[in-house]
Amino acid sequence: MENDRSLRNRVSIIVPVYNAGNYILETISMVQRQTYDNFELILVDDASSDNSADLIRSAISAGDNRIKLIQKATNGGAALARNAGIAAATGRYIAFLDADDIWYENKLEKEIDFIKSKDAAFAFTAYEFGDENAKPTGKIVHVPDTLNFKKALSRTVIFTTTVMIDTEKLPKEKIFMPQIESEDTATWWTILKGGITAYGLDEVLAIYRRPAKSLSSNKLVALKRIWGLYRKIAGLSVVASLFYFIGWAYRATARRL
Repeated sequence: MENDRSLRNRVSIIVPVYNAGNYILETISMVQRQTYDNFELILVDDASSDNSADLIRSAISAGDNRIKLIQKATNGGAALARNAGIAAATGRYIAFLDADDIWYENKLEKEIDFIKSKDAAFAFTAYEFGDENAKPTGKIVHVPDTLNFKKALSRTVIFTTTVMIDTEKLPKEKIFMPQIESEDTATWWTILKGGITAYGLDEVLAIYRRPAKSLSSNKLVALKRIWGLYRKIAGLSVVASLFYFIGWAYRATARRL
């Protein structure tokens, strides 16, 4: 039987998986190489049509009991997949990782030390853009020391793959994600709107993989999504939404140049 100390320091890593066969074994191996090894890796297969689930089962059969597979019968999207992982998590800390993104080997160790040192409920880190092979491009997104709700409205700087939550300070029910577009940003804003401060570790500990085909993604869609978040999640007036929208657009453009 596991002791209370082990559970109180465990990190539950939530990974939504959908047709990630090209990446998933690399992702599992990457997590296994973490210098902080008190974790459970919860992979939620969202009714993939490829061999993602079979690959995960092969990794589990190799004997690492820290790996867990949740297989959904129907596809419901990233929010519901993450929520299934959150519900199943047994660790005090919850970290999020997308199946095609990269963590550096000391990511968990650095971030758990950081969140403890700040006595924080919510932490996130700096990250770097990568190409389709996750090769760093040299473009780094730096993060502020702290981020409150008001500041977050004009800079969507929280990259979900870098987020860590202490569930003793922020209960699970507060981090379940809504089934809407940009569900992760909506969740972080809702948490911050409730009075929580997010603490930023300005050290690159992750790579955001961007396949070539996504580099020219539909900017109009992104603009509509952020506008919807201002109006529906933040509850801002049209005038206030426009004010923050301009600031967001400026920072988003600068971040990608």
